[in-house]
Amino acid sequence: MSTDPIGTDPGSDEPPLQRALKHAASALKAEGVPFALAGGYALWVHGAPEPEHDVDFAVPEDDVEVAAACLTAAGFEVVRPPEDWLFKAYLDGALVDVLHRLRGVRVERETLRTAAEHEVIGLRLPVMPPTDVMAAKLDSLSEHHCDFAPLLAVARAVREQLDWARLQGEAEDQPFADAFLRLTGRLGISPAR
Repeated sequence: MSTDPIGTDPGSDEPPLQRALKHAASALKAEGVPFALAGGYALWVHGAPEPEHDVDFAVPEDDVEVAAACLTAAGFEVVRPPEDWLFKAYLDGALVDVLHRLRGVRVERETLRTAAEHEVIGLRLPVMPPTDVMAAKLDSLSEHHCDFAPLLAVARAVREQLDWARLQGEAEDQPFADAFLRLTGRLGISPAR
Protein backbone atom coordinates (compact mmCIF):
# COMPACT_ATOMS: atom_id res chain seq x y z
CA MET A 1 0.00 0.00 0.00
CA SER A 2 1.28 3.43 -0.92
CA THR A 3 2.18 5.67 2.00
CA ASP A 4 2.55 8.91 0.03
CA PRO A 5 -0.46 11.17 0.54
CA ILE A 6 -2.05 12.44 -2.61
CA GLY A 7 -1.18 16.10 -2.73
CA THR A 8 -3.91 18.67 -2.79
CA ASP A 9 -3.55 22.17 -4.06
CA PRO A 10 -5.28 24.48 -1.58
CA GLY A 11 -5.02 27.29 -4.16
CA SER A 12 -6.85 25.24 -6.78
CA ASP A 13 -10.14 26.60 -8.06
CA GLU A 14 -11.47 23.04 -8.27
CA PRO A 15 -14.49 22.68 -5.94
CA PRO A 16 -13.54 20.87 -2.69
CA LEU A 17 -16.01 18.00 -3.23
CA GLN A 18 -14.74 17.40 -6.76
CA ARG A 19 -11.16 17.45 -5.48
CA ALA A 20 -12.06 14.94 -2.74
CA LEU A 21 -13.88 12.75 -5.29
CA LYS A 22 -10.88 12.78 -7.60
CA HIS A 23 -8.32 12.03 -4.87
CA ALA A 24 -10.40 9.28 -3.26
CA ALA A 25 -11.06 7.59 -6.60
CA SER A 26 -7.40 7.88 -7.60
CA ALA A 27 -6.26 6.35 -4.31
CA LEU A 28 -8.75 3.47 -4.46
CA LYS A 29 -7.86 2.77 -8.10
CA ALA A 30 -4.12 2.85 -7.38
CA GLU A 31 -4.52 0.25 -4.62
CA GLY A 32 -6.91 -1.95 -6.60
CA VAL A 33 -9.80 -1.52 -4.15
CA PRO A 34 -13.11 -2.33 -5.91
CA PHE A 35 -15.46 0.67 -5.74
CA ALA A 36 -18.13 2.61 -7.58
CA LEU A 37 -19.28 6.19 -7.40
CA ALA A 38 -22.74 6.26 -5.78
CA GLY A 39 -25.20 8.81 -4.38
CA GLY A 40 -25.68 12.31 -5.70
CA TYR A 41 -22.46 12.40 -7.67
CA ALA A 42 -23.43 9.23 -9.54
CA LEU A 43 -26.66 10.99 -10.53
CA TRP A 44 -24.63 14.11 -11.41
CA VAL A 45 -22.66 12.05 -13.90
CA HIS A 46 -26.01 11.20 -15.53
CA GLY A 47 -27.12 14.86 -15.69
CA ALA A 48 -28.54 15.70 -12.25
CA PRO A 49 -27.58 18.86 -10.34
CA GLU A 50 -24.22 18.68 -8.58
CA PRO A 51 -24.46 17.70 -4.89
CA GLU A 52 -23.28 20.18 -2.27
CA HIS A 53 -22.95 18.00 0.84
CA ASP A 54 -20.76 14.96 0.17
CA VAL A 55 -19.40 12.36 -2.23
CA ASP A 56 -20.50 8.72 -1.91
CA PHE A 57 -18.51 5.67 -2.91
CA ALA A 58 -19.61 2.06 -2.51
CA VAL A 59 -17.03 -0.60 -1.63
CA PRO A 60 -17.52 -4.28 -0.87
CA GLU A 61 -17.98 -4.94 2.83
CA ASP A 62 -15.01 -7.32 2.74
CA ASP A 63 -12.77 -4.46 1.51
CA VAL A 64 -13.75 -1.78 4.04
CA GLU A 65 -10.54 -1.92 6.09
CA VAL A 66 -8.34 -1.85 2.97
CA ALA A 67 -10.31 1.14 1.66
CA ALA A 68 -9.99 2.98 4.99
CA ALA A 69 -6.24 2.33 5.16
CA CYS A 70 -5.86 3.40 1.54
CA LEU A 71 -7.66 6.72 2.09
CA THR A 72 -5.76 7.36 5.32
CA ALA A 73 -2.48 6.85 3.46
CA ALA A 74 -3.73 9.27 0.79
CA GLY A 75 -4.15 12.06 3.34
CA PHE A 76 -7.83 11.67 4.27
CA GLU A 77 -8.97 11.79 7.88
CA VAL A 78 -11.05 8.64 8.38
CA VAL A 79 -13.86 8.79 10.95
CA ARG A 80 -15.97 5.84 12.10
CA PRO A 81 -19.51 7.08 12.90
CA PRO A 82 -21.97 5.06 15.04
CA GLU A 83 -23.75 3.87 11.87
CA ASP A 84 -22.28 0.50 10.94
CA TRP A 85 -22.85 0.73 7.19
CA LEU A 86 -20.28 3.38 6.25
CA PHE A 87 -17.21 5.30 7.25
CA LYS A 88 -16.46 8.95 6.57
CA ALA A 89 -13.29 10.34 5.03
CA TYR A 90 -12.45 14.05 5.03
CA LEU A 91 -10.02 15.89 2.77
CA ASP A 92 -9.57 19.60 3.44
CA GLY A 93 -13.05 19.66 5.01
CA ALA A 94 -14.78 17.90 2.08
CA LEU A 95 -16.70 14.76 3.07
CA VAL A 96 -16.54 11.40 1.32
CA ASP A 97 -18.92 8.72 2.62
CA VAL A 98 -17.68 5.21 1.92
CA LEU A 99 -20.68 2.89 2.02
CA HIS A 100 -20.40 -0.86 2.45
CA ARG A 101 -24.15 -1.47 2.68
CA LEU A 102 -26.67 -0.09 0.23
CA ARG A 103 -30.34 -0.14 1.13
CA GLY A 104 -29.47 -2.34 4.11
CA VAL A 105 -27.73 -4.99 2.00
CA ARG A 106 -24.01 -5.80 2.06
CA VAL A 107 -22.10 -4.46 -0.92
CA GLU A 108 -20.39 -7.36 -2.66
CA ARG A 109 -18.04 -7.28 -5.62
CA GLU A 110 -20.99 -8.58 -7.64
CA THR A 111 -23.01 -5.49 -6.61
CA LEU A 112 -20.42 -3.25 -8.22
CA ARG A 113 -20.61 -5.12 -11.53
CA THR A 114 -23.76 -3.14 -12.35
CA ALA A 115 -21.64 0.04 -12.40
CA ALA A 116 -20.64 1.38 -15.82
CA GLU A 117 -17.39 3.17 -16.60
CA HIS A 118 -17.69 6.93 -17.14
CA GLU A 119 -15.31 9.84 -17.53
CA VAL A 120 -15.67 11.85 -14.31
CA ILE A 121 -13.57 14.97 -13.71
CA GLY A 122 -10.77 13.61 -15.87
CA LEU A 123 -10.84 10.07 -14.42
CA ARG A 124 -12.36 6.90 -15.78
CA LEU A 125 -14.34 5.30 -12.97
CA PRO A 126 -17.26 2.98 -12.30
CA VAL A 127 -20.56 4.74 -11.59
CA MET A 128 -23.65 3.07 -10.13
CA PRO A 129 -26.72 3.06 -12.43
CA PRO A 130 -29.16 5.93 -11.92
CA THR A 131 -32.13 3.65 -11.10
CA ASP A 132 -30.16 1.96 -8.31
CA VAL A 133 -29.14 5.32 -6.84
CA MET A 134 -32.66 6.75 -7.11
CA ALA A 135 -34.09 3.62 -5.43
CA ALA A 136 -31.70 4.17 -2.51
CA LYS A 137 -32.72 7.82 -2.27
CA LEU A 138 -36.41 6.84 -2.25
CA ASP A 139 -35.68 4.27 0.48
CA SER A 140 -34.27 7.03 2.68
CA LEU A 141 -37.52 9.05 2.67
CA SER A 142 -39.32 9.03 6.01
CA GLU A 143 -41.23 11.31 8.34
CA HIS A 144 -37.85 12.58 9.56
CA HIS A 145 -36.48 13.16 6.06
CA CYS A 146 -39.14 14.05 3.52
CA ASP A 147 -37.87 16.98 1.46
CA PHE A 148 -39.05 16.28 -2.09
CA ALA A 149 -37.64 19.49 -3.63
CA PRO A 150 -34.04 18.36 -4.27
CA LEU A 151 -35.22 14.90 -5.29
CA LEU A 152 -37.66 16.39 -7.83
CA ALA A 153 -34.79 18.28 -9.49
CA VAL A 154 -32.78 15.06 -9.70
CA ALA A 155 -35.72 13.00 -11.01
CA ARG A 156 -36.50 15.62 -13.64
CA ALA A 157 -32.86 15.70 -14.82
CA VAL A 158 -32.40 11.94 -15.18
CA ARG A 159 -35.99 10.88 -15.93
CA GLU A 160 -35.21 9.29 -19.32
CA GLN A 161 -32.57 7.07 -17.70
CA LEU A 162 -34.73 5.69 -14.88
CA ASP A 163 -36.63 2.42 -14.83
CA TRP A 164 -39.85 3.93 -13.49
CA ALA A 165 -41.70 0.61 -13.41
CA ARG A 166 -39.03 -0.86 -11.14
CA LEU A 167 -39.05 2.20 -8.87
CA GLN A 168 -42.85 2.11 -8.63
CA GLY A 169 -42.85 -1.62 -7.87
CA GLU A 170 -40.28 -1.23 -5.11
CA ALA A 171 -42.14 1.75 -3.59
CA GLU A 172 -45.48 0.00 -3.11
CA ASP A 173 -44.77 -0.76 0.56
CA GLN A 174 -43.02 2.57 1.23
CA PRO A 175 -45.55 5.36 1.71
CA PHE A 176 -43.11 8.26 1.33
CA ALA A 177 -41.48 6.85 -1.80
CA ASP A 178 -44.92 6.02 -3.19
CA ALA A 179 -46.10 9.60 -2.54
CA PHE A 180 -43.02 10.98 -4.28
CA LEU A 181 -43.58 8.77 -7.34
CA ARG A 182 -47.25 9.72 -7.49
CA LEU A 183 -46.18 13.37 -7.43
CA THR A 184 -43.67 12.83 -10.26
CA GLY A 185 -46.49 11.24 -12.26
CA ARG A 186 -48.84 14.18 -11.62
CA LEU A 187 -46.07 16.58 -12.65
CA GLY A 188 -45.35 14.68 -15.88
CA ILE A 189 -41.83 13.71 -14.80
CA SER A 190 -42.61 9.99 -14.68
CA PRO A 191 -45.27 7.89 -16.38
CA ALA A 192 -48.66 8.30 -14.71
CA ARG A 193 -49.70 5.42 -12.46
